[in-house]
Amino acid sequence: MGKSELTRQKITETALASFRERGYEQTTLRLIAGEAGISVGNAYYYFPTKNHLVQELYLRVQTEHRQNVAAALRSTTDFASRLEIALLAGLDALAPYHDSAPGFLQAAISPTSAVNPFGPDSAAPREMAIALFRDVVDGSSNTIPAALREQLPELLWMAFMGLALYWVYDASPDQRRSRRLASRASRLLGSLIPLTRLPFVKGPLAELLDMVREARL
Repeated sequence: MGKSELTRQKITETALASFRERGYEQTTLRLIAGEAGISVGNAYYYFPTKNHLVQELYLRVQTEHRQNVAAALRSTTDFASRLEIALLAGLDALAPYHDSAPGFLQAAISPTSAVNPFGPDSAAPREMAIALFRDVVDGSSNTIPAALREQLPELLWMAFMGLALYWVYDASPDQRRSRRLASRASRLLGSLIPLTRLPFVKGPLAELLDMVREARL
């Protein structure tokens, strides 16, 4: 690893530690530079704004999410079990940032925020997350209608974002309520998937998928 990459990594690690300990608002590039032992100008060279470091945080969480889930997904082809594994592993990846999560939520809530997880600046970590849920679906032995199978990974990511929002406000020990919600929702969705093949469900399902496509535009 070259000197430039080592410096970038040092800044990133220092920033992630500060995000965990101080939260979003109290973490500044000047503070990060001081703790990393580099000049402020050097820090700005690698990361022009604090939001660029938040994107590094998003990427780190998604990388850890995939690492946490990889081996466990190989153990089952049942859709509900695979989804539960993915959702719980996602919460595990978020866990170190629970205390500072409200600050990130406040910063991301604006539609124009550079750290909005639905915005263009967050495309890379968002695609990583959707790809993980695509692995959940593709590795399942359950029969899933083709139209639903195509859009299900993105729908599952959106569901996970809803779960993450609940997790931010979850004050139960170790966020047990969020984990229980993830497990129950996985089993429920697993039991509903076979119903999507029934004739009277196909019409409403097609309408739902069309609504999702339209919402993306």
